[in-house]
Amino acid sequence: MTGLKAARRRFAGGKLVLASHNAGKLREIAALLEPFGIEVSSAADHGLPEPEETGATFIANAELKAVASAKGTGLPALADDSGLAVTGLDGAPGIYSARWAGETKNFAHAFDRIERELVAKGAAAEDAPGRRAAFICALTLAWPDGHVESFEGRIDGVIVTPGRGDKGFGYDPIFVADGHDRTFAEIDPAQKHAISHRARAFAQLVEACFGRS
Repeated sequence: MTGLKAARRRFAGGKLVLASHNAGKLREIAALLEPFGIEVSSAADHGLPEPEETGATFIANAELKAVASAKGTGLPALADDSGLAVTGLDGAPGIYSARWAGETKNFAHAFDRIERELVAKGAAAEDAPGRRAAFICALTLAWPDGHVESFEGRIDGVIVTPGRGDKGFGYDPIFVADGHDRTFAEIDPAQKHAISHRARAFAQLVEACFGRS
């Protein structure tokens, strides 16, 4: 359920389930929620399995995960689906970003694959247009009755190799946001939280559903 609407459903406060098993995402989302005094738990805390991500878009997958956790716990649930879209790879890995890292979540393997494919497509140079990329994040807040509110944020930048930094997770070491000279894995987490794709989606969520920005 996206786009402008006459009225958004407000989050009434209290308890919220984070529909994720990704430790990095859980840390970032929990940090964003901290000012609201919400009691947060994760899908793993409730023994919920990770649902199969069968959606064709970030929002579809976020909605799928949020609804599953909300119905499984009887509590409102917040889900994230996010990834890296590389211009020279026609938007890949996109919604398959986690899968490119394999079952063991070996993102170094994913970095190597991105570089190999960019080189094969003639985008080896640091300033090649094909190395443009964007981090995209969809956030969905779902209620046990199946109602959802979804939002999407993005931040544009470039791919750099080899990866740099150890403060982030996922594809952070190979992404430099426009206007910056350090990767997401090199900057302080608080700085990343202020500018990231997830922060931009969260700001929309807060304005629409939490009643403050």
